[in-house]
Amino acid sequence: MMPSSVLTPDAQLDLRGTPCPINFVRTKLRLEKMPLGGLLEVWLDPGEPIEQVPDSLTMAGYQVEQITDCTNYFSLLVRRPAASQ
Repeated sequence: MMPSSVLTPDAQLDLRGTPCPINFVRTKLRLEKMPLGGLLEVWLDPGEPIEQVPDSLTMAGYQVEQITDCTNYFSLLVRRPAASQ
């Protein structure tokens, strides 16, 4: 059964096979193009990408809402803040 608070991303970015820190840079650039409060789904490889990118995004002021292990990759839901801090 799906949880009632299903997050629906506004956009999707497949960064499987993309090395660090390029995957973080691409994610950040995509988020900057999104509307305030927009939700982006990013697909990342296991290992360094999923360990590094969420922390880097949090430090950059983005909200990491959810991380899902999809067996061969991870789905990361990250939100652009509605207002700049």
